[in-house]
Amino acid sequence: MNSNKQWSIINKTLSESDSMMAKQNKNYLWCLSLIISLFFMWGVANNLNDILIQQFKKSFVLSDFQSGLVQSAFYLGYFFFAIPAALVMQRFGHKIAILVGLSLYALGALLFYPAAEIQIYAYFLAALFIIASGLAFLETSANPYIVALGPAQSAQQRLNFAQSFNPLGAITGIVIGQQFIFSGLEYSTEELANFSTEQLKAFYHSEILAVQSPYLVIAGVVALWFILILTSHFPAIHTFKQPDPEQTQRKPSYRALFTYRHFRWAAIAQFCYVGAQVGIWSFFIRYALQSDPELTEKMAANGLTLSLILFMVGRFIGTWLMSKIPGHTLMAYLAFINVVLMCIAVFISGDGGIGALILASFGMSIMFPTIFAMGVSHVGQQSSLAASVLVMAIIGGAIFTALMGAISDMSNIRYAFLVPAICFSVIWFFCVFRRHI
Repeated sequence: MNSNKQWSIINKTLSESDSMMAKQNKNYLWCLSLIISLFFMWGVANNLNDILIQQFKKSFVLSDFQSGLVQSAFYLGYFFFAIPAALVMQRFGHKIAILVGLSLYALGALLFYPAAEIQIYAYFLAALFIIASGLAFLETSANPYIVALGPAQSAQQRLNFAQSFNPLGAITGIVIGQQFIFSGLEYSTEELANFSTEQLKAFYHSEILAVQSPYLVIAGVVALWFILILTSHFPAIHTFKQPDPEQTQRKPSYRALFTYRHFRWAAIAQFCYVGAQVGIWSFFIRYALQSDPELTEKMAANGLTLSLILFMVGRFIGTWLMSKIPGHTLMAYLAFINVVLMCIAVFISGDGGIGALILASFGMSIMFPTIFAMGVSHVGQQSSLAASVLVMAIIGGAIFTALMGAISDMSNIRYAFLVPAICFSVIWFFCVFRRHI
């Protein structure tokens, strides 16, 4: 064989190899984009709840504790389905777990239509539980998937970048609720007392029906994403690579997982963080309306939107800062600042309190992904189980929101914000003493 023919064969082989690599890279980027879009989609669902709390409080004439059950029902779905999601992911892979999650998400959103027709609050809570069950599958799959897509030392930074698209979805959820659920009709107790029975019934009915169309559209978008992921080929992702061979020799089990002290404290920190975040955003509108009687629901929702914009900006800035400052150090500073901001909200109130709650969202921006990455690191083959427990820790959103509602009913909405102040104190402790616990 002459040299020209040999070079021709070599060039053809290299060309085919380059073409195959380009095709694989294109598929990789497409699948990565689909995964990152899920962060956006569950952000929409999570923060629409902040609108629903105020809407249901008005439509069903609820106390703060009763309206806070929106978050309790929602985050119970996360709690009960995180472990099943991990088991499905281990047995069938990330893609199947994601498809199951999208199916439940779409089903729960569709159930808002009959719930509004029947006008029973418990039916809405059931629909929210199903939505959150689907999100448990999505978060249990997507978060560790992103963590596994690169070296362990940049896992916190990588997950923070992916999570940066979550607040964009959260802002979208607030805008949807503000524009398509809030009617702008706000009557005082005295004005409602002058309504006839028929007028009251018609008013409450119209307010309840306002949730139908937005959730039908959400169900349609989720169904479309189900089709896109179903027809896409996902690159295989295996368990995280760990430098310690002793860790990788342990078989996956929850008993083995909880032998890691840093993981136990990460789960506690995540439990407190989600409780603080959900509680602050859930009662922001309620706090703002009480602090400034001249505000309307839509005006208060603008403040919540600003909070979420700061949350999103904080994610990008935090991701950049992590290239210069260790994630746990940065989070310690932010947790301490948020403790101070919560105290301002409790003891100053008014515009200062509203501003403090808005600024707290910037401080919360990096906390969930940073705690998550710290928790799933250095646990060997327990990583999938660790992810499920950290998703289960989201139950803090159910418990602390209900607690804040109960405190508000017994005293004042301001004092309810002592709860997130305590939560941020726990996160600060975790960050500062993480090497010693």
